[in-house]
Amino acid sequence: MAFEHKKQPLASPAVFRRRLLQHFLGGSILIIFSMALGTGGYCIIGKLSVLDGFYNAAMILTGMGPATSPEQTTPAVKVFASLYALYSGIAFLAAVSVVVAPVLHRLLHRLNLDDQE
Repeated sequence: MAFEHKKQPLASPAVFRRRLLQHFLGGSILIIFSMALGTGGYCIIGKLSVLDGFYNAAMILTGMGPATSPEQTTPAVKVFASLYALYSGIAFLAAVSVVVAPVLHRLLHRLNLDDQE
């Protein structure tokens, strides 16, 4: 669903709530995909259990850092963790941007309508 143009009236609260839900679901899908990617990578490359892979993926995706110490990992896991950390930074920012976009658009649209009056 496209946002309204600056010359159009502000979207109704129902349209805004639907837009928020759609964007929240889009951001959630990106986070779920990222967690599945990280968990799978740790399980396959690092030969960790699903729970440990999920834990490591969650720690990296949220910016907390890897849960396993470097001494416990192989070079392949270190490369995967490095690439996943780079991907995670972009994915997390993208998910936050997708979720916040409708709120910022509504705020800026309202300010623009106030200026036109």
